[in-house]
Amino acid sequence: MITKALKQGLTLAVVMSFLVGCSSSDNKGTEGTTSGSASTGAASSEATLSNVVYFDFDQYALTAESRAVLLAHADKLKGASVAVRLEGHADERGSREYNMALGEKRANAVRDFLVTQGVNGSSLEVVSFGEEQPAATGSDEASWAQNRRVEVKY
Repeated sequence: MITKALKQGLTLAVVMSFLVGCSSSDNKGTEGTTSGSASTGAASSEATLSNVVYFDFDQYALTAESRAVLLAHADKLKGASVAVRLEGHADERGSREYNMALGEKRANAVRDFLVTQGVNGSSLEVVSFGEEQPAATGSDEASWAQNRRVEVKY
């Protein structure tokens, strides 16, 4: 059952990434310069970079897919002087206190991974919302899978 939910969650993440990429505005008809087209390329690559990594039930270990997403963030953040907030979340199962701690462990796992990839740890802020800010409402596996996450906020 967890495997099915994980597959659904990953499928949803891929579909959402595709939709985000497709929803970007078309720049045809605007004046184009070499630097303008380069910045457009950078903007489109940022639009396809997922700002959410997902976790398995009651876990804070990073999945292979999460690591791939975070490697892209690490490349973007290396040498940059930008503050990033890592917001940890959990699904509604478990006590409020437990979910706050789990959200913090998830955000710290993301932070630790980024630091090992060369990102300056002082630019990363860890926050946990536990179950208080669900991405999806509902008491089913599909909703819970969307709520077990860390959001990377620039």
